[in-house]
Amino acid sequence: MDTDSRPDPPTTTEARLALIDSVLALPFPAGEESEDSGVRSSGPGHHLVILRASRDFWDDRSPELVEPAEQEIEAEFSVLATTLSERWGEPETVDLWPFLEGEEGAPAPPEPMGQLCNLAGSMQVWRVPGSTRWLGLAVGQADPEFPIWLLGAVGETAVLPE
Repeated sequence: MDTDSRPDPPTTTEARLALIDSVLALPFPAGEESEDSGVRSSGPGHHLVILRASRDFWDDRSPELVEPAEQEIEAEFSVLATTLSERWGEPETVDLWPFLEGEEGAPAPPEPMGQLCNLAGSMQVWRVPGSTRWLGLAVGQADPEFPIWLLGAVGETAVLPE
């Protein structure tokens, strides 16, 4: 995802839920086409959105700055997870590490797992009733200097482990 010129993610829980709903309804790009608006990246069979972002930590990675940022992101994760569980039931936890540990010469993992496994260790996943799509929530960070992100992922059920 583009981190240099990205627009700001939604600023309220209601706006984050509205973004989730709109992305769930959004068609996936056709063929090998990809799109990146900064807040949302999309490709064949997936969308990935930044639902909330902390500040970056280029100038200062002290615990006094990082810990409150982590707590804010985790608190919003909890609010969204509770709301989504009320809609669709309890989520399942999907471990993302196996997608990262491909053998040399193995095919790249399907998206959005390829991006997510480089940002987070696991995600909470809801299989959307009446759909072949799933929604995942994860907290991730590309490197210690980068913002901490609350991420939403939408994908096709086939890429999830059974």
